[in-house]
Amino acid sequence: MPFFDAVRLALQTLRTQKLKSAFSLVGVFIGVMFLIAVVSIVQGMNRYMTDKFAGTLLGVNTFRLRQYPDNQFGDVTDSTWRSWARRPRISYEDAEAVTRGLSVPVKLSWESSTRATITAGRKQAKDIALTGATEDYFEIRSFLIAQGRAFTGQEDQNGVPVIVLGYDLAAKLFEGQDPIGRDVKIFDLPYRVIGVVERQGNLLGLSLDKFAVAPASSPVKRWVNPPRVLDALAVKASSQDEMREAMAQAEAIMRSRRHLRPADPDNFAMETADEVLDFWGKISRVLFLALPGLVAISLVVGGIVIMNIMLMAVAERTREIGLRKSLGARRSDILRQFLVEATTLSTIGAAMGVVTGIGLAGLVAAVTPLPASVAPWSIVLGVALGGGVGIAAGVYPASRAARLDPIAALRQE
Repeated sequence: MPFFDAVRLALQTLRTQKLKSAFSLVGVFIGVMFLIAVVSIVQGMNRYMTDKFAGTLLGVNTFRLRQYPDNQFGDVTDSTWRSWARRPRISYEDAEAVTRGLSVPVKLSWESSTRATITAGRKQAKDIALTGATEDYFEIRSFLIAQGRAFTGQEDQNGVPVIVLGYDLAAKLFEGQDPIGRDVKIFDLPYRVIGVVERQGNLLGLSLDKFAVAPASSPVKRWVNPPRVLDALAVKASSQDEMREAMAQAEAIMRSRRHLRPADPDNFAMETADEVLDFWGKISRVLFLALPGLVAISLVVGGIVIMNIMLMAVAERTREIGLRKSLGARRSDILRQFLVEATTLSTIGAAMGVVTGIGLAGLVAAVTPLPASVAPWSIVLGVALGGGVGIAAGVYPASRAARLDPIAALRQE
């Protein structure tokens, strides 16, 4: 039987025996759908974590010198927390020593943050991330100014009470009005708005635009940290290699200042985006390791169902097989017919699983903060797995049909 005739016969079987065909497809359909959906979501999260999460929270080619890590992942024990709390804070003198000691060309920013309520007239915004920083903060964070300007180094040195707002915060406080030149109050201290940062969007459903940045030396410094203490010294290099070199120099400077012996652990943290990406990498590897087993279970079940359905088809069409053999059909023709039928049914189930998996990934991306990115290789793999399951499941029923004796088959009732 020609290949396309076998495919056509398989499609006719699909139409005439809808219930059996549905049972034949369901295992492969579920397995491939799960494969496409999970791979799409994990791929999307990989891109999201690399481009958005790590870059937005910590910056590209950037590290932060801190008392302890700001972003903790995994299980942090109570004893670890207590040891972190006993560490000395990062002081102005530490930041100045690192700034003087780095030989790598870098941008540096002193940063201290707290949560605050900001008011503008009768409008009020609560629980806003308020940061006191030096002038390079915006370049290190890759913030573009949509309106107005950022504050200058001179304004920071003189402690001028000016402030730059995040996009959503500015929209809330000055609804429909130009915020530039207007006043807001922070801890009852008046600040003049000089800039609005370009919209950053959302991160896992949380707005990245509800923040305010003021000069580190402005009056807000008394509220964000004790005197002559800062939360972090942010250092940005032009490449990964230069960042690593700057980190090594900063570590040596800090260990010398803290009088640490070679065997003593660091009593400070140097935080980069690598920690975030490494943590997510561990999660994604677990998902990818578990995925083959879960998909295999569905495909094995689907293959067994297809084999049983095809065995039933051979039993039901015994007289047909005998008639075809008596008219000259060879064993290879019968074998090809049933093998192509099983493969066609399985491939159709895989194709339906691909379409549904893509739709499911799109639905997850639409209704949740989780992104999804369909990987072309997963589509090819899904269809290939479907065809492979059909071939594996159809070999035994097809060979059994091909071995039937034509005379005995014609006598079959």
